[in-house]
Amino acid sequence: MILTGLLGGSFNPAHRGHRAISLFSIEALGLDELWWLVSPGNPLKTGAKDMAPLPARLASARVMARRAPIRATAIEGQLGTRYTVDTLRALIRRYPKRRFIWLMGADNLAQFHRWKDWRTIAALVPIAVIARPGYDGAAHAAPAMGWLRGFVRPASQRNQWTHWRPPALVLLRFRPDPSSATLLRQADPHWHRRFNHRVTRDGVTRQAIY
Repeated sequence: MILTGLLGGSFNPAHRGHRAISLFSIEALGLDELWWLVSPGNPLKTGAKDMAPLPARLASARVMARRAPIRATAIEGQLGTRYTVDTLRALIRRYPKRRFIWLMGADNLAQFHRWKDWRTIAALVPIAVIARPGYDGAAHAAPAMGWLRGFVRPASQRNQWTHWRPPALVLLRFRPDPSSATLLRQADPHWHRRFNHRVTRDGVTRQAIY
């Protein structure tokens, strides 16, 4: 089995914080590699005026993932999936020789109950939640955590996640990089222009993304 982490997001743009949390997760969970699922569109961020085109966001992710066991992919566009639950089902079917674990920050756990079929997501794959300053309280008080609390595994057992039967949740402590996509966009609203006219290969499917 190829142990593969999945980190979804807009990557608008990808930054050092994404890379740092990914490298930490790869080591902490004993992953062979980690996939950045660059979302065609986040259902919880509809109508975002500053969302860069997908090719530019994927290109920024591929640059940030260089020389690391991280693959930036826009595979959701090829799969035709918009929601995480559908993406996970499709990936599990397509890649039977991989064992997947879903990664999310504590900020996402705080709103996990708003995700489509979130209990089904938890039943499909183990979940690793990375602590984020300012969000831990909200995450632990979140409606989803009320249900998931009974499935929390000790962080000391994190390397055994492949033996866990979902639902299974592990909480990991990590001192995050202060980089922020919002601050990067504020500093350079037209950051994506430097990726214009660049053909980017998807890190998983190898398809050209224009």
